[in-house]
Amino acid sequence: MQSTAQSTPPSATPPTTPIATPPTTSSSLDLNLLVALDALLTEGSVTGAAQRLHLSTPAMSRTLTRIRRALDDPVLVRAGRHMVPTPRAVELAGEVREIVERAEAVFTPGAGADGAFDPAALERTFTLLADDTLLTVIGMRLLERVRVQAPGVSLRLIPEGPGESTALREGSADLELGVVSAPAPETRVEQVFTDTNVGVVRRGHPLLEGEITPERFAAADHVTASRRGRLHGPIDDLLAGRGLRRRVVASVPTLTSALMVVAQTDLVGRTGLRLGAAHVARLGLVSFEIPLELPDMPIAQAWHPRYEKDPAHSWLRHCVREIARELSPARSAAADR
Repeated sequence: MQSTAQSTPPSATPPTTPIATPPTTSSSLDLNLLVALDALLTEGSVTGAAQRLHLSTPAMSRTLTRIRRALDDPVLVRAGRHMVPTPRAVELAGEVREIVERAEAVFTPGAGADGAFDPAALERTFTLLADDTLLTVIGMRLLERVRVQAPGVSLRLIPEGPGESTALREGSADLELGVVSAPAPETRVEQVFTDTNVGVVRRGHPLLEGEITPERFAAADHVTASRRGRLHGPIDDLLAGRGLRRRVVASVPTLTSALMVVAQTDLVGRTGLRLGAAHVARLGLVSFEIPLELPDMPIAQAWHPRYEKDPAHSWLRHCVREIARELSPARSAAADR
């Protein structure tokens, strides 16, 4: 008997092979690791990074282990009592900072109901880099404005270091204020006002008795402010062009400390007509026109292009711009002699 069973015909469509997908790891997709890496590279220590992120030190240590595994690099290694970044970590630092900043911008409140930027809704910390005079004159006014317009904003005011600053490029500062003489090629620079150099002495100083000529100015003993400890500057070059030389008996790191020295000695100092007005008045000093053709001081704000279109950073720059316009020149103290 012939069987009626028939074999099943082969399928017209051949079976498909599942497409292989590359394996993923939680570390490669975890934004928290980037935030932690940024904190570790900024603070240079596990303890400092833990405090920055409000974590326990053991938790941050475990996170560093995960980061090392993900990057296949030690990231931070001990050098004596300190931790130093590896070359790989230094290479990644700027990119990591930029990624974290972009992520923070996405999740940071800052827009009102109509979609427009609203500083009152902003929660952010801005870091400003400047010398002591600018930090007190502009920084304090900025602090007052921030407390009213953006109560969720904190300001971190840090001084200039002794060397060339890379804070803007590295992301450790949001805005630099001062005479920006040699910015990095990508840095955005905007001049906000111009100040004039003036001499300053204590009230009753012998130099005020009569006309202040280049010769009498050079004959006095001077104190200078230099964060690099320099004893020679543009004033000395101009005096040398006249065949004159002054004696700088001291160099101090800040303009404020120089003015305090001037207030208690017979030394002659220098400050800005606008920037130094408050300190000159507070210390009872007398300012005078320096008898040399010194160039004006162009005071600027500088920032990295990563912040060019950031609404919060634009608002910060606008505040600085307005405060700079409000600074009024000091009354010349020549009439007080």
